[in-house]
Amino acid sequence: MLHSTPELETQRLYLQQFQPDDLDALAALSANPDVMRYVGKGVRTRAETQIGLHRMIDHWQAHGFGMWKLVENETGAFVGRAGLIYLDSTPEIEVGYVLGCPFWGRGLATEAARASLQFGFDTLGLERIVAIARPENHASQRVMQKLGMTYEKDAFYYNCAVVYWAIAREHFSP
Repeated sequence: MLHSTPELETQRLYLQQFQPDDLDALAALSANPDVMRYVGKGVRTRAETQIGLHRMIDHWQAHGFGMWKLVENETGAFVGRAGLIYLDSTPEIEVGYVLGCPFWGRGLATEAARASLQFGFDTLGLERIVAIARPENHASQRVMQKLGMTYEKDAFYYNCAVVYWAIAREHFSP
């Protein structure tokens, strides 16, 4: 089921399709050890980030959803990324988010993730969306709680131990 690539706007963010010329901003984010502490294998080289950027663009084209570039609508600053992807080669859809350090603690991850969930339920017609985090990533788990997600189990995805949360369409409130 393919959809045009939408751009969304929240109170404080624009959620936009990544473009190849976003590499510099994404590479800076992916090279920051504080940002990447709980993401995948950690910091990424520019070359690894470029491969990931092309995968994000291709994911939208193939599936009609994916990761958005987050831009602060007041300043135009690159905030990070958030959106929906397939959970580690499963049929489940995962909401994910990665923000630059200057944007932590302001509720922007929750705002972007909430817009992503709403897109998933309203536009894609999904019945359920999941999220994972490393057990020690308490900030990410707080975002999941604020979204109304419920812890379901400890699991193993992306070659690491994680906690697995989920929300069904009927329990989501935008």
